[in-house]
Order: sequence, then structure tokens, then C-alpha cells
Amino acid sequence: MSTPDPAIDPASSPTSTPRRVQGVYFSLLLGNTLAASFIWGVNTLFLLDAGLSNFEAFAANAFFSAGMVIFEVPTGVVADTLGRRVSYLLGTLTLAVTTVLYWLLWFWEAPFAWWAVVSVLLGLGFTFFSGAVEAWLVDALTATGYTGSLERVFGRGTAISGAAMFVGSLAGGAIAQATNLGVPFLVRAGILVVMFVVAAFVMHDLGFTPAGRTNPIRATKEVFKASVHYGLGRPAVRYMMFASFFTTGVSFYVFYALQPYLVELWGDEGAYSIAGLAAAILSASQVAGGWLAPWVRGRFRRRTTTAILSVVVSVGVLVALGLNRNFWFALVLLVLWGLVEAAAGPVRQAYVNDMIPSQQRATVLSFDSLLGSAGGTVIQPVLGRSADLWGYPGSMLVSGAFQVLATPFVWLSRRQSEAADLAADGGVGSESAAEVPDPTDR
Repeated sequence: MSTPDPAIDPASSPTSTPRRVQGVYFSLLLGNTLAASFIWGVNTLFLLDAGLSNFEAFAANAFFSAGMVIFEVPTGVVADTLGRRVSYLLGTLTLAVTTVLYWLLWFWEAPFAWWAVVSVLLGLGFTFFSGAVEAWLVDALTATGYTGSLERVFGRGTAISGAAMFVGSLAGGAIAQATNLGVPFLVRAGILVVMFVVAAFVMHDLGFTPAGRTNPIRATKEVFKASVHYGLGRPAVRYMMFASFFTTGVSFYVFYALQPYLVELWGDEGAYSIAGLAAAILSASQVAGGWLAPWVRGRFRRRTTTAILSVVVSVGVLVALGLNRNFWFALVLLVLWGLVEAAAGPVRQAYVNDMIPSQQRATVLSFDSLLGSAGGTVIQPVLGRSADLWGYPGSMLVSGAFQVLATPFVWLSRRQSEAADLAADGGVGSESAAEVPDPTDR
């Protein structure tokens, strides 16, 4: 574990205790999710309203995922060399600008090529967040002496994100209904500017010294090399990354496809508030699932058991959504899907984080996000095309087929018998991430 940044006095820092660290982390999650969720409930309708087909709309989402694939590792290295705070600030500015550009494309009814370009840049904005904020939290908790479980913190974060998503998605749908589909995007950009100011004052790197303050080029090479070793080079982590290719790729599609799917079941194409309802229900489920995460962890001896069960249940829900034709039963299935995803997410986060050393944490987590984004890049256009051919119910069945492919990889991760799979409430990093075997020793 690296030492605190000497330029920052931990005693005088606003994040000098575990409680304060969590407070800052939850505040950042709250603001980020609130900003993002203003458009989550109407994004697909927004793209279709701009004149794109289903295939083009989900292809635009795929270009967003492609942007995350392209920029995940470079921005992860930024976080590990220049600092997690710098990465976060760059992310808020990039997302604010590209969100306004998205609104302009809708206003001008721009051709698809421009949507592809700006979607890639949107992906760039999100990659500054992925890995950086989570790495900042784990290192700061360690530096301030936190002795609780990561599942508890990640679970509360999931719940808070869900609450913000509930408010934002409902508000976004209502605002779109009262005005037009473009206004929620402008609201999102404004909130991101506010978050930039907040983070500039309250977020400081603790328990981590940005390598770029000594020799950034050499540090970048070293961090990248070590991240490949501790990420793809560690079988248990590698297989969880491969599983995320399918789970994240499918989740991206399903989340956005649920908007027109529910509107279609409702029977009114102009019911934008129904589209917002989909995101609101998922957010409420996320709140409950986040609080349940520590309890779920306690029910099973291994963390990977939770991961496997979540994949199996998700497959069942997607198949049921594909066969269902009743609006109200679809809402019940939506709640179940959200609960399972939210309860299992913090357990997976804790499992992976317990196997990663501090100095490479942000970059390895970015590798993880990269694989998920790659799944979104490949899977979303396929599922979007399936929706054009067989409707949204048919695309849900195909989604279930993709999702089940994640199961063997989670099982392979489980077979590595890592100490992190059995870790109990013993504090951050219950397994020394420095004790990583060389991949050739397996």
C-alpha cells in the first residue's frame, strides 16, 4: 500500500476519517448518478425522436461503449499517475461538454455519423470516472484506518446511487413530458458543472501518491505493465473480467431497451413518463439491493456463489420478459432484475478489489470496465438488430442467451480458490494484494 500524498496533511484533510471518506464518496456518487439519470429514462426515445432507427440508436450506444474501450486504460493510467482527483475533475468537464453536444445533435437532427463521434467522446468522459472513484475510496479508507467490510460501503453506495437514480429518472421523464426530450440533457450538464466545483473542494488523494509527480512517462509504463500482470495476469480477476463482457454488455442493452419495451406494453408512444418509470423502478430496486448486499454476502460462504446465482436469476428474468405480454407483470420482473443486480454488484466489487494492489488499482479496475464496455460495443448492436427483426420481447430472449455465457467464467474464477473469495468482515484488503503469484506459477 502506498503512503499518503506528502502534499496533503491527512489530519487537516476533509477526508481524514473513514466516516468522512465515505461521506465524500457517497456525495460524489449522489451527484454523478443524479446528473446521469436525468437522461436514462428517456435516452432511447431521445435517439429515436432524432430520427435514428432501433439499430442506429443502439449502434450509437455501442459507439459510446467503444469510446470506453478505447479510453479505459489511458484514463486509468491518468488516475494512477496524475491522481484520482484529477481524473474525476476531467471526467465532469468532459461529460458536461459532450452532453451539450448530444443535445445539439438532437436539435439539428444530425446524421448518424455525428452521433457516433460524440458517443465515443461521451465514453471518454465516463472512463475518467470508472476505476478512479472506486480506487480513491479503497485507498482512502485504508489510509484512515477503516476496519469494516467493503461490501457494506459499496452496498450503501449502491443504495444511494439508486435513490439518486430514482429521483433523476422520474424527474427527467416528467421534465421531458412537460417540455421536450432535450431539456433533461441540459439539466444533466448543469449538475455536472456543480459536481466539478464540489469535487475540487472535498476530494483529495489519501493513501496514494500520484506517480506522475516524479516521472510520469516512466510511471505510466510501469503502472500499465503491472496492471496487466495484476489484472489479466491473475486468473481469478481475469475470469471475472471476461464474465463482465457478457453481463455488462447485456445490462447496457436491457436498461435502455426497457424504455420503449414498457411504452409499447402500455400502448401510448407519447408516454415519456412510462419510460422514466422503468429507470425509477430499477433505481428503487437498486436502493433495496444495495442495503441487502452485506446480508446477501453473509448467506454464502463464497463471494462467487452470489455472482453465479445473480447470473442465473438474471437469465430467468430476461427469458420471462421475452415471453411476457402484460405491463404490470413486466414491472414485477423489472423489480426482481434490479434487486439481483444491485445485491450482487457490491459483492463482486469487494471480491475484485481484495485482489488488486493499491498502486495499480485504478488501472486494473479500468481494465475490468474495458471488458464490460467491449461487451456493450459488440452485444448492443446485435440486440438492437434483433429488436428490429423480432421486437423487444424477442431481443430479451436473445439477451438471456448472451447472459448465460458469463456463468462458466465466474465458475473458473471460483476454482482459483482465492482468499478474497472467502474474505469476511475484516477490513479493506483482507487479502494482501501484493502477494500475487506469477501467472506462470498456476
